[in-house]
Amino acid sequence: MTQHELAIETQGMTRTFGSLKAVNEVDLAIPRGTIYGFLGPNGCGKSTSIRMLTGLLRPSHGDIKVLGKTLPGAEEALRLRIGYMTQKFSLYDNLSVVENLIFVANIYGLAGKKAKARIQELLKLYDLEGQETQMAGSMSGGQKQRLALAAATLHKPELLFLDEPTSAVDPENRREFWERLFDLCSVGTTILVSTHYMDEAERCHGLAILEQGEKRADGSPQDLMQQMDARVVEVAGEGLRALKQQLTTEPNVLSAAQIGSRLRVLVKKQIKEPLTWLTPKVGQRILTEVRPSLEDVFVTCTGGRHVA
Repeated sequence: MTQHELAIETQGMTRTFGSLKAVNEVDLAIPRGTIYGFLGPNGCGKSTSIRMLTGLLRPSHGDIKVLGKTLPGAEEALRLRIGYMTQKFSLYDNLSVVENLIFVANIYGLAGKKAKARIQELLKLYDLEGQETQMAGSMSGGQKQRLALAAATLHKPELLFLDEPTSAVDPENRREFWERLFDLCSVGTTILVSTHYMDEAERCHGLAILEQGEKRADGSPQDLMQQMDARVVEVAGEGLRALKQQLTTEPNVLSAAQIGSRLRVLVKKQIKEPLTWLTPKVGQRILTEVRPSLEDVFVTCTGGRHVA
């Protein structure tokens, strides 16, 4: 893939804070016109990476290119080409919906009829009509999310950064939000979104799994599941909690987690016949090998360190 086809390209992107390596030697190649995800727990380097890619934070070392421009050094040139929606609602609670959008429009140099037309377009697009005079601080989580997305896309950016944008909304609002992201992607916007929700990560075209500042895996969700270095076996029967404790002491078991009335066991791929290998350990319980999920990939990449 040529550089022209990449929205983001990094080599060895690193950021240290004292002795802490918040992001360590991360390489990225994110195609234009796609939705790309950062998946990982809190503190894994997602937000720090986004801040470097937006030019808000200088890397300690490594090379960063965003929309063909080198960072640091091209922050002003990129300002009108990128949008950024932070995890915490960052608009003004004591301004109305329209006042917030007018303020953002002024920041991006939009004024007069052009700004008014764009704001009206966004009010309709994000279901904010009739709430023009409502104070942003009195809005629900889903309404604030839609207003923040409207503000972040007001200047029609080529590249949109979203830092855990759905962390404060309910599942229905999360689904609606993702439909809006695919609408933006369909007209050519490249989107980088960080999340710790597995179902959201599965919606992305490409994905990096981050842990402790390092990239543990990179690819489409489907490819990551197919290439997973473990086999998945579900166990049905009695005494699953005790069985879980027993199995997690086995060196060839990466994790065991109860899902409803079944125990989901990740067995290292070096075990060629996981059902045969597990049978003497589980007694009369029923064993079934099943397809991996993205959560299984995450557990495999991180060694199960973030699974209860």
